[in-house]
Amino acid sequence: MPIRKILITGDPVLHSRAREVDKIDETVRDIVADMYETMDAAPGVGLAAPQIGQGLRIFVFSWSDENETYRGVAINPTLAVSGIPAEEADEELDSEGCLSIPGERFPLNRYEKAVLTALDLDGQTFQIEATGWLARIFQHEYDHLDGTLYADRLEKPYIKQMKKAIKQMGWGQAGESWMPGEDDLEA
Repeated sequence: MPIRKILITGDPVLHSRAREVDKIDETVRDIVADMYETMDAAPGVGLAAPQIGQGLRIFVFSWSDENETYRGVAINPTLAVSGIPAEEADEELDSEGCLSIPGERFPLNRYEKAVLTALDLDGQTFQIEATGWLARIFQHEYDHLDGTLYADRLEKPYIKQMKKAIKQMGWGQAGESWMPGEDDLEA
């Protein structure tokens, strides 16, 4: 399956709510296969369909901790979250990046726990209870499906720094993208 270009912030599909997947067919399976290839080539730990120009409620993820490897697809997901930290985001521990804002990383508080419920490629419902980085990944990718980038959630002074970085790169309009494996950009 081919690696696809990743859209950069400013493209309308990234800033719009994605539509539900009506039917899991070969087209959806091909999109998901391309998403895995693209995520792995980027490299990333998650990728949402809008990031490759597909306004569908799909994301893929791949992350390992000391106990387990999590790799899968979430189609038409719902996400329940709880336990956001009260203190400010730690610049090292809570630093987050995004393949649609390559090269930039800023601290962002996320909920401590996330419960993902979604369909897999066989149309079967599954549920994953996550904490730590996996919970962060689910929240980040789920936000993409609602047209929200992590930059939209940043607080001062990071939001100002992010806006400056986007302006300096000439991003913020439709049609900007990068190709994993070819362009010298990474999240």
